[in-house]
Amino acid sequence: MEDLPLFSRRLLSLALLLTPLSALAQAAPAHAAEPIRCTVLLDAETGGVVHRRGSCNQAVYPQSTFKLPLAMMGYDAGILKDEHDPRWEYQAKFNRSQRERKATDPTIWEKDSIVWYSQEITRRLGKQSFADYVSRFGYGNRDVSGGPGGTDGLTEAWLMSSLKISSDQQADFMRRFVTGKLPISPDALRRTQAIVPVFEAADGWIIHGKTGSGSMRNGSGKGDGNRPIGWFVGWAEKDGRKVVFARLLVDNKRHTDKPISYTVRDSLIADLPGLTAGR
Repeated sequence: MEDLPLFSRRLLSLALLLTPLSALAQAAPAHAAEPIRCTVLLDAETGGVVHRRGSCNQAVYPQSTFKLPLAMMGYDAGILKDEHDPRWEYQAKFNRSQRERKATDPTIWEKDSIVWYSQEITRRLGKQSFADYVSRFGYGNRDVSGGPGGTDGLTEAWLMSSLKISSDQQADFMRRFVTGKLPISPDALRRTQAIVPVFEAADGWIIHGKTGSGSMRNGSGKGDGNRPIGWFVGWAEKDGRKVVFARLLVDNKRHTDKPISYTVRDSLIADLPGLTAGR
């Protein structure tokens, strides 16, 4: 500013004094938050840690990974029957994106992450039964009260709302599921396992898992697209060996080429054979 004429310097100083502080703050580049990363793998039989790295005790919204416990509830309560029953038609009142406007059964629901199908299951369970299952499952913080912004806990608790879970808790929950330690019937366990998406990995590993994506909320309570959440949670099998896993990435930039959950899923599928080698 020293290179400007005296009069121009005075005008510039006056303009800066009159500029609202909020405008100056908006003009300044915000410091990007550090990403949150975790990968945890446990031996399904013993519970021993196969691999654990990152902020694995930090809880965030489960998003569509919650379709796994929802399937367990649905089958245990008799709302869901098998892999293709019930098949429910889409209704305009659901007000979902074009991608979800189709008839859906349990297999399509898990594979394509159909939100309205999840919400129909919880509506049919009812608030008390839904809350009881979450509590008995010991799932995350067990908070299905809903909010912020008045979101309905029965139909949205897991979607950037009150329910939160850490990667450590996700892995522990999956271990209790695959070893039959959750309070559901053996039939509900078997039928839930049958609809979880399956992927092939290197070295003979077969991976069963569910993705989840969303975003953190900013200071005003709105979803922050610059803080996307990506999950991949499930179990993997090879030659009689079984491990459970959870991988989480909360990034500090937008993901526009593909959903962040697909990035997390694909990276875990690529990494898992190496993470389990020699363990």
